[in-house]
Amino acid sequence: MELSVLTGIMIPFIGTMLGSACVFFMTKKMNTLIQKLLLGFASGVMIAASVWSLLIPSLDLSASLGKFAFIPAVIGFLLGMMFLLLLDHFIPHMHLDQKIEGKKSSLKKSTMLVLAVTLHNIPEGMAVGVVFAGMMIGNQEITFMSAIALALGIAIQNFPEGAIISMPLRSEGISKKKAFTYGTLSGIVEPIASLITILLSQFIIPVLPYLLSFAAGAMVYVVIEELIPEASIGKHSNIATIGFAIGFVIMMILDVSLG
Repeated sequence: MELSVLTGIMIPFIGTMLGSACVFFMTKKMNTLIQKLLLGFASGVMIAASVWSLLIPSLDLSASLGKFAFIPAVIGFLLGMMFLLLLDHFIPHMHLDQKIEGKKSSLKKSTMLVLAVTLHNIPEGMAVGVVFAGMMIGNQEITFMSAIALALGIAIQNFPEGAIISMPLRSEGISKKKAFTYGTLSGIVEPIASLITILLSQFIIPVLPYLLSFAAGAMVYVVIEELIPEASIGKHSNIATIGFAIGFVIMMILDVSLG
């Protein structure tokens, strides 16, 4: 595997790590307005990435199906949503609003909070892996720069996500070093998911349109099920809307200019 590909799949993880490092420089509790802005920003990046980097390439790759080119995108998208729904149902995790979901467990709150973010990162890692795999097999619809654009976009949204996970852990009394470690570890699943996807690239050539839309569906599920509701709780939900618009535009610019 080329060094450039390995570097590319590590970019989102670096974003999470840098975001988690904010715990060393910020106060114990993150300002509510900033948190809403960051949640909205992350949502915008993920939706834009789902459309520009995943769904549109999926449709382009199915162009030979003519007016039925939407079928792989629809099937993959719905399967991605169902996959995250199942993970959400079975894996115990806790949202930022202290709401606990999944099977009953005796895990600590901090552990379940980390698991919640880890769930987010699985589809993001898959998305990066699928795009790089498509590039490696020589698909003309996916270039190295478009893969890098997606990795950079996810890294940008992972930065606030890393801060959002490490800061609440710190506010619960966990040391800064441990909060940073937990926040960083929540993102390690991304390069792992990317690497597994790439290693299976020889099997995914026929189903690449389905896998691209699968990753899109999983990412959209995360946005709708968790990020947007948490950003809309309480007052000043319009801050999250502004953050969403900024994130969406930045990811769109990255994809179009680099892709």
